[in-house]
Amino acid sequence: METVFLGTGSMVPTKERNHAGVFVSCGNQGILLDCGEGVQRQLRHAGISLTKLSIILISHWHGDHVLGLPGLVQSLASMDPTKSLKIYGPKGTKKRFGMLKKAFVFEENSEVQVFDVAKRKFHDSETISIEALPLDHTTTCLGYSIVQKGKRKINLEAIKKAGIPQGPLIGQLQDGYPIKWQGKRIDPDQVSYVEHGKKIAYVTDTAVCNNAVELAKDSDMLIIESTYADDLEDKAEKNKHLTARQAAMIANSANAKKLVLTHFSQRYKTISQIEEDARTVFSGAICAFDLMKTRI
Repeated sequence: METVFLGTGSMVPTKERNHAGVFVSCGNQGILLDCGEGVQRQLRHAGISLTKLSIILISHWHGDHVLGLPGLVQSLASMDPTKSLKIYGPKGTKKRFGMLKKAFVFEENSEVQVFDVAKRKFHDSETISIEALPLDHTTTCLGYSIVQKGKRKINLEAIKKAGIPQGPLIGQLQDGYPIKWQGKRIDPDQVSYVEHGKKIAYVTDTAVCNNAVELAKDSDMLIIESTYADDLEDKAEKNKHLTARQAAMIANSANAKKLVLTHFSQRYKTISQIEEDARTVFSGAICAFDLMKTRI
């Protein structure tokens, strides 16, 4: 799983930080987490074609998370009118997207489907599953977790020792089915193993809440907002955002392996204090920057 941070700013973009957006590549799935203003241009800077997008996950409908949506959908429709795209978001997303289509002149693209997320696990394919839980923000807001499913891999030494030839029998074992070879039953676990998939959690915007921990539980990477440094905890509480220390405490409580902070207030010329605050609790915490790439 590879992630590209397209925007790491908050309400007001800066010269260095675009509005919110994270692209996650997982096999043949291209997933966009939020779509702030300028995200489609950031995709071009990152060398990512719009046609790679298959899913857009909207956390909430504050402008810094959705103002890039009309332009992106229009551009995609002009590039490939048959491209299948699914957009998910909190309750009211389908209605709000319909209002956008009335406000702008859209190319008709029947392949764009919009859904209000109504249950925790709402997407389940052969390669990934996606879950959502409500967060605690000033408007209805969802956090997400993307789980890559495990893959069964063949143990070549065990296959060679058993004398199983290349062909459909190995395919059956890789699919998790037992076979019969030379009068013996061979179970998949005898000659193969399951390589467990990865999990990315995305938590923004929110105050401290149990669902943030639940979504991030045992994640390989937690991407979480850190709008303020610790000295502005009162402001964070008033606006229902997180400080760096609070974000790090959520990561620790969730047993996250990697912590990446994002969604920084425009007041900060540098984010060194935010990173230092987080590292007092989670030593490996890092602050994202626009077009940063990570792989897990």
